[in-house]
Amino acid sequence: MTTPGPRRGPAPAAGAARWMGAQPTEHSMDFRGSSRRLLATMRPERALLFVGLGFAVVSVSLTVLGPKILGHATDLIFSGFIGKQLPAGETKEEAVARIREHGDGTVADMVASMDVVPGEGIDFGAVGTVLLWVLGIYLVAALLGVVQARIYTAVVQRTVYRLRTEVEEKLARLPLSYFDKQPRGEVLSRATNDIDNIQQTLQQTLSQIVASVLTIVGVLAMMFWISPLLAVVALVTVPVSVVVAAKVGKRAQPQFVSQWKTTGKLNAHIEEMYTGHSLVKVFGREKESAEIFREQNEKLYESSFRAQFISGVIQPAMMFIGNVNYVLVAVVGGLRVASGALSIGDVQAFVQYSRQFSQPLTQVASMANLVQSGVASAERVFELLDAEEQSPDAEGLGAERVGAEPMGAGKGGEPAQRVTGRVSGRVDFEKVSFRYDPDKPLIEDLSLSVRPGQTVAIVGPTGAGKTTLVNLLMRFYEVTGGRITLDGVDIAAMPRETLRANIGMVLQDTWLFGGTIAENIAYGAESASKEKIIEAAKATHVDRFVRTLPDGYDTVLDDEGSNVSVGEKQLITIARAFLAEPAILVLDEATSSVDTRTEVLIQHAMASLRSGRTSFVIAHRLSTIRDADLILVMESGRIVEQGDHETLVASGGAYARLYEAQFAEPVAEA
Repeated sequence: MTTPGPRRGPAPAAGAARWMGAQPTEHSMDFRGSSRRLLATMRPERALLFVGLGFAVVSVSLTVLGPKILGHATDLIFSGFIGKQLPAGETKEEAVARIREHGDGTVADMVASMDVVPGEGIDFGAVGTVLLWVLGIYLVAALLGVVQARIYTAVVQRTVYRLRTEVEEKLARLPLSYFDKQPRGEVLSRATNDIDNIQQTLQQTLSQIVASVLTIVGVLAMMFWISPLLAVVALVTVPVSVVVAAKVGKRAQPQFVSQWKTTGKLNAHIEEMYTGHSLVKVFGREKESAEIFREQNEKLYESSFRAQFISGVIQPAMMFIGNVNYVLVAVVGGLRVASGALSIGDVQAFVQYSRQFSQPLTQVASMANLVQSGVASAERVFELLDAEEQSPDAEGLGAERVGAEPMGAGKGGEPAQRVTGRVSGRVDFEKVSFRYDPDKPLIEDLSLSVRPGQTVAIVGPTGAGKTTLVNLLMRFYEVTGGRITLDGVDIAAMPRETLRANIGMVLQDTWLFGGTIAENIAYGAESASKEKIIEAAKATHVDRFVRTLPDGYDTVLDDEGSNVSVGEKQLITIARAFLAEPAILVLDEATSSVDTRTEVLIQHAMASLRSGRTSFVIAHRLSTIRDADLILVMESGRIVEQGDHETLVASGGAYARLYEAQFAEPVAEA
């Protein structure tokens, strides 16, 4: 298949709109729906998610168990300290009664609730055993946490891998009209920056959110086990936390949406100014370009600042609420210890649990900015994935070269066609109509028949529909009326791959990819041998300049082909079409970028290339198409004249006027 260079079509974003970086219509934000859809992208990894969840449950359970065991160590230490102060040989009951007789009822209640042996100090052996148990528990919990984090990392990376694949496949299914309406930098921003942001969001939040939620549940259970009263006191501040997080998050989300939309606009402008850098310099538009950049950069700064500041308020607010909670627990817990209802170890454990309880709440709240930013990016990626695709090919069709036999149902219920032999190249336009804008007709009721092997030149003023005609033949756009047939087969009933495999295209705007010159020539015929590549290069005069390069055909070109001249790039694309040996050839001002001497050489090469092939040549320089079998003169989407060069010149019509305008002698200035 001969892959064409950059496709040309209408330019809705041209002029001032293009200069300013035209944007698609912004859709209303749907945080909840986009969040659910983002989570749904991880559905294929649900088995790994459940395994990771299992490790997380065990890890968090052990972590939550730690403070309760440490509380027992505190009780051992405190009981030993109190026991050392009491007379030896006295029972605990006697000691409590004696203390109560002295009027210290509160102390007596506290001692009664403790496991005290009068006269005996701290049992360091028991304390050491408890600490070893705690150390072992925390070590196992940490190891399980590492395993869980590794599992969730795999889940995130696989999810993002699939998302990138979906975006890449979606881009291949989008019609040319989509890219005509979108600045290239905006599309690239969605496919790169936004997906990277989704990955970062999932990576930093998924594992932590799971651990935080499990911690909240586990800690809450332990708190109610130790003291329902203190648990209720600790929960008083939770509704306040939820309301604060919800209110602040609701205000921050639109700012994150604005941040990523502005990022797309800025990227579009930078990409446009970079690719058109020389043009900006030539016309002295550096100040205007810098001003547009400044405006977009300022908008990005403002939206990013507001998004980060508003969402950043959540964490200090949650910390303040957490400190209030800590004070309440400490006061009520102290009173419970004094009354003997709780041991001091239990209160210590409860204080730790209250911290553990508020900490994950604070963490979840502090991740709000990441989550909101990630969902904003996900919404932009989903908009791309939901964009209207080009009409599907008829089912069951292969990519063979043409001939025709019925096969199943094609587009519009017509019989689908399997193409079996080599294309002869007969092309018919039957009452074809087309419009980019539904309200503005461009081509109306156009009919044309091209015999196999004919060279058809298309001329006319800019905007007449010359390139549009070729775009319809390539099915970059679908006709809105009539039909186009290839060897009698409606191209709408043929797979695009089959159709385009038989068409070679050389455009005015060259396209080369990062790779060697040989690889670029063989792009449309990957199995071609080195000999065939050199043969095509010689036929199109590429060989003469390649031989002067140090690495010859192994010279590596960058993505922009900046290490070869514009004319040399054009020659390489012509050699690419030559090697592919297409049945139909499309040349859109293919020699406009080469010098006069090279143009003459290429014209001879083109004559050989066009031999036996149906060729469509779009030209502005009429000298290049004088030998065409048929010349079409188009104006406003209609063919106003057709015939060979001599006939059209003799008729004195539109073609004759174009020809005379190009070749008339200069007129002396008055």
